[in-house]
Amino acid sequence: MELTRLKCEGDVWCSLTRLNLETVNEHGVYVIWHGGKPSHVVYVGQGDVADRLKEHRTNPALLRHARKGELHVTWASVPAAQRDGVERYLADKYSPLEGEVHPAVTPLAVNDPWKG
Repeated sequence: MELTRLKCEGDVWCSLTRLNLETVNEHGVYVIWHGGKPSHVVYVGQGDVADRLKEHRTNPALLRHARKGELHVTWASVPAAQRDGVERYLADKYSPLEGEVHPAVTPLAVNDPWKG
């Protein structure tokens, strides 16, 4: 499945803490990562993206990873029937540092969040 990932204005990766959530209207799957060296996926999730990111902004377990590098986020609109499979695929591929529970479904392969 080919997803169109979103970036912030100026074609830069969105900062989890500075992103204006009022501009986020999608329902789909998202990836949060820290920009350290090396960078690493911190969390993979799904749902109403703005609502979920609002919750993550106050989650100490996620925010502690900002010590390694700024927390960034990207997301894509994904139909509800396919979100579980996409989340499973991304979690299996990137082994996020937080959020051990992901849907027990067949993974649905998607393009790399950082390419294209």
